[in-house]
Amino acid sequence: MTVTDDRTDLRIYLQDARDALLWKLDGLSEYDLRRPLTPTGTNLLGLVKHLTGAEAMYFGDTFGRPFPEPAPLWFTGGTEPNADLWARADESTEEITGRYRRVWAHSDATIEALPLDATGRLPFGDRPEQSLHRVLVHMIAESHRHVGHADLVRELVDGAIGQRPDGVNTAEGDARWWRAHHDRVEQAARKAGGLG
Repeated sequence: MTVTDDRTDLRIYLQDARDALLWKLDGLSEYDLRRPLTPTGTNLLGLVKHLTGAEAMYFGDTFGRPFPEPAPLWFTGGTEPNADLWARADESTEEITGRYRRVWAHSDATIEALPLDATGRLPFGDRPEQSLHRVLVHMIAESHRHVGHADLVRELVDGAIGQRPDGVNTAEGDARWWRAHHDRVEQAARKAGGLG
């Protein structure tokens, strides 16, 4: 068994979420990357934009280490609500994913430079002072939450499932197996709900 330190463990879980999110974009058309697939408009590139802004704020501004590039309006609140949750037609996929990768490199530099008990100050909330450790745990939870959203959106787009391209963490089965599984779940729900 290999023993690692807390910082390494936390970074592994954060990077795992980052990698999974970007994998969800692989092979899709510009339309499929951007189209809203829930009533609230959830879409894949919007999730990337949102997490880009969250990491820049939590690991940058919070610890007095602002992300060095000019902030887009959706970083600064200089645009309509939820502008960080969708991609305009004039924003390229490369621009959005490139900024995400640069922000996470900046975040990683903060994580490496500061002790886990370093205190930062959030620009909002009733507990503005937060340790780097707490911020890391928050960003891991938030990132994995949004990867879960991306899981569902990607499955709706083309049926791709799993946390990784090789699908190792997903039950094996072809389309017929999944259809039968879906039908078993539906049947159980109908029975439990008194619908037959």
